[in-house]
Amino acid sequence: MSSNGARTAVLALGGNALSPPGERSTIADQFRHTRESLAPIVGLAAEGWNLCVVHGNGPQVGDELVRNEVARSDVAPLPLGVLVANTAGWIGYMVQQSIENALRRANSDRRVVTVMTQVEVDPTDPALSDPTKFIGHEIPVRRAEALLAEGQALKLDGHDRYRRVVGSPAPLAIHEIEIVRQLVREGIIVIACGGGGIPVYRDPHLGLEGVDAVVDKDLAAAVLARELEAELLVILTDIDAVYANWGKPGQRAISSLSIGDAEAMDRDGAFGEGSMAPKVRAAVEYVRRTGGKAVISELSRGVDAVHGRAGTTIAR
Repeated sequence: MSSNGARTAVLALGGNALSPPGERSTIADQFRHTRESLAPIVGLAAEGWNLCVVHGNGPQVGDELVRNEVARSDVAPLPLGVLVANTAGWIGYMVQQSIENALRRANSDRRVVTVMTQVEVDPTDPALSDPTKFIGHEIPVRRAEALLAEGQALKLDGHDRYRRVVGSPAPLAIHEIEIVRQLVREGIIVIACGGGGIPVYRDPHLGLEGVDAVVDKDLAAAVLARELEAELLVILTDIDAVYANWGKPGQRAISSLSIGDAEAMDRDGAFGEGSMAPKVRAAVEYVRRTGGKAVISELSRGVDAVHGRAGTTIAR
C-alpha cells in the first residue's frame, strides 16, 4: 500500500486494443478505440486505486517501419529504438487525453501524466539476434517475398500471415522508476513503459545507449509492478480468460491458477506460444517475485476480473 493509503495496480493494455487486427486504423479510429477501452481504468480509479497504465505498440510501430520504407528516398530512416520512443509519445498523448476526458465525465479530478520510460536490457540478450516478436499488420505475399529478398526479418504468424518480426530482449529495470513511483504515490494516474518502454543498455563509458528492439509490454508491466510494489497486475487482452488447450477441441476457460499449475501447463504447451503464453509467464514472474495477484481478462471485463467475477486470477 502506498503512502496515500491506496492500493496500487498496474494495467497492461495491448496495442491491438487501439488498432484491432485486420483494420488499417486512422488516428481517428485509434482515438475511438482508445476511448472504448477505458472502462477498467476509470472503474478502478473510481474505487480509489493508484494506477499505472502500460500500453502496447505492436501495430503502430509496424506502421512506423512502413513509413520508413515509403519515405526512405526522401528522408533518412529512423532506427527501431527511436520509433518505439515515437509511438510511446503519440500513443501516450492519445491515452492520456482520453483518460482525462473520461475522468472528467465521471466527475473525477484525478490527474494523468505520461512518462517517457527507458527500460534497461542486456545488450547480449540472445533475443536481439533472433527476431521473434511480431509487429505490424499482415503483409501481402508478393510484398513479403520482396522484403525477404532484401534481407528483412519476416515470419509467418499463427494464422499463416507474413508479418515483421523484431528482437525482444527481457526487461531488467525501469530507469525512471523513482519518478513513476513518486507520481503514483501522489494519486496521479501514470502512463509508463509505453510500447514496453524504450530499450536501452548501460555503456561503461557513454552511459545509457539505445537498442533497436521492442520489449514485450506484459513483461515490462510485470517489472514495473514489481518495482512499484503494486498489489495487483492486470493484463487486458481480447480473450476473456486463460484457456487450457487453446485452439484445440475441448479448450476450457480457467478461472484461477497457482503459479505452479501455470508453469506446468506452460511446459506442456497448453496456452499457445504466440498468444497467451507470454502473458501467463509475465503474470507468473510478477506473482513469484512479489506475492501479489495477477489477473488476465478481456478488456471490457477488467473491473469484474479484479473482483474475481471474470478472467483468470493467478496467485501463489
